[in-house]
Amino acid sequence: MPSASLPEPLIVPRPEHPISRADISPNALKVLNRLKQAGFEAYLVGGGVRDLLLGHEPKDFDIATNATPEEVRAVFRNCRLIGRRFRLAHVFFGREIVEVATFRGSGADGDGEAQVLENGMILRDNVYGSITEDALRRDFTVNALYYNIADFSVVDYAGGLSDIEAGRLRLIGDDPVARYREDPVRMLRAVRFACKLGFIIEPDCAEPIRGLAHLLGEISPARLFDETLKLFHSGYALHAFEKLRHFDLFVQLFPATDACLEREDHAFPITFVSRGLDNTDKRILEGKPVAPAFLFAVLLWEPVRIRYQELLAEGTPSAEAMALASHEIASAQQRRVAIQKRFALPMREIWALQPRLERRQGKRPLALLGHPRFRAAYDFLLLRAEAGETDSELAQWWTRFQSVDAAERARMLGSSPQRKRKRRKRKPKSAVAGASNGSGNGGANSDAASSADRPASTAAKAGRGDE
Repeated sequence: MPSASLPEPLIVPRPEHPISRADISPNALKVLNRLKQAGFEAYLVGGGVRDLLLGHEPKDFDIATNATPEEVRAVFRNCRLIGRRFRLAHVFFGREIVEVATFRGSGADGDGEAQVLENGMILRDNVYGSITEDALRRDFTVNALYYNIADFSVVDYAGGLSDIEAGRLRLIGDDPVARYREDPVRMLRAVRFACKLGFIIEPDCAEPIRGLAHLLGEISPARLFDETLKLFHSGYALHAFEKLRHFDLFVQLFPATDACLEREDHAFPITFVSRGLDNTDKRILEGKPVAPAFLFAVLLWEPVRIRYQELLAEGTPSAEAMALASHEIASAQQRRVAIQKRFALPMREIWALQPRLERRQGKRPLALLGHPRFRAAYDFLLLRAEAGETDSELAQWWTRFQSVDAAERARMLGSSPQRKRKRRKRKPKSAVAGASNGSGNGGANSDAASSADRPASTAAKAGRGDE
């Protein structure tokens, strides 16, 4: 925890800052006002304030208060308490969640509990305190800005306003190493905010990152999954990728991929990953949906592809080789970034369809068109072709195959449209028996039974002969 005390806050009155209540979520305003009416302090805090000051539209509106989580729950019936490391209150308004955090304390004098390891990492931090202590506990100065609902002023405890003006990302406190040790994820957050805001990371905060990057190995894979999505699904994935590699952070998240990038097979790995991330950024910019399964398929494809080729060289059948390669790489990756099952399964399906897309004979291509993961696998194939990792003619063939009519598809498959063969109707048994009926029922029944037991053609001949 930082040892230096913060100076008296800079308070900017409403006429001197650009934040308007019209730009704040109505539900966040409801929470702020109801807490104030209940006698508690209530502030909009962190990224929401920072983004409003920069003229950006905040993604979330977080609130800080001196009410404990239990007191917040008493004010709001639509509230649920979550978290062990940090106890938080989530207030639900349909699909929107307003997160409310109690002011964090800075030591044993506060209420609650804390657990800190010998290496300085905070495992649990539910010590409550004042707004001044809360500001001291935050990571970057630009995230320690508060909007006071009581008088609509902006309160700055750490020089965040001047850092916003300078386009600078700076850790609070005088010991960046200690701040990163408290929570190594702050190194990823430094990269994310620098990319998102277009800020530079202050040299004193940037310098220790490479030497401390290994500390990410102590963070839970589930938490790193969340941070990875924030890094790569916010519209600056390519920039974040380059910065992560610069600070030796990418290897901590995707070690198998990083090993492949280091040896670069004719520049395919870097080209492919870069194109995939750039494609993700463009889709987000255009307001199109992006799928985590596709993102992780891109990030892990190179080690999967290399292992697949090794297994093929050993004589393993194609489908089995891809299944084994996918399982090995995905399983190892779970120890670093835990990809949720609902994304891991479609990711592996995208990989599994790549060899199948190379087979263009018979009915296989038509069957693939109906596969639920075909479109994602096709888009993946296009990226591979653009990166020069597979034949562009294959991608062009599939692009055309989807757009032409049935007759042209048949020609592309090297066959003609097949007509449905009419099945020859077999005469009912009774008709056969009637056709062979003589003067006595006994002989006729015997003949009918014997003809029905024969093949259809033989039975038909027997009937015609009796006629």
